[in-house]
Amino acid sequence: MDSSTNRALPDSDVGIYECEVRLKFRIIEEQLTMTNKESLVETLVDAFAYGSDEYLEALDSAVDIQQLQDVGQASPQMRRQLIRLRNSSRLA
Repeated sequence: MDSSTNRALPDSDVGIYECEVRLKFRIIEEQLTMTNKESLVETLVDAFAYGSDEYLEALDSAVDIQQLQDVGQASPQMRRQLIRLRNSSRLA
């Protein structure tokens, strides 16, 4: 959820989700270095999001999303943000 979204959401619309995305593709690219893993992941996801072309061939993708039933599994920051969102929906 984008933190810049300022609309009130009912409790049923707000939750914490654990998401797993598996992407498999082939890409023609200048040498990709593993020095900065976050930057590499961002580069690869951006390339995949752009879509298949003569430089990228999508092979497989899978997505698994599950709502956390125990909010205690989330970080303190995520729990605080969830509380803020739920409180803001009650005020609207």
